[in-house]
Amino acid sequence: MAVKNERITILASTEFKAFLHGEATNEGVSVSELIRERCMKPATSTKDEELLKALVEQVNISTSKARNSLSKGLRDANKVLKELKASRVAS
Repeated sequence: MAVKNERITILASTEFKAFLHGEATNEGVSVSELIRERCMKPATSTKDEELLKALVEQVNISTSKARNSLSKGLRDANKVLKELKASRVAS
């Protein structure tokens, strides 16, 4: 990596500054290094977002199937209960 001899000044809220310091401390780096690493890191968020989108789609499909199965199970159970009640009344 090139020599770091340029200074950049940014304005931030006290909370954001504390957030940056906390993140840097957690990663064991300086705030400057944290910012460099996060900005220079290849854009994996797009891949992560695509994966998350696919997972959400699968969850939605599975939820729909589960909901349909539960509805069918309830219909079947209610049908059996009606038949049992009818057979008791007929007896």
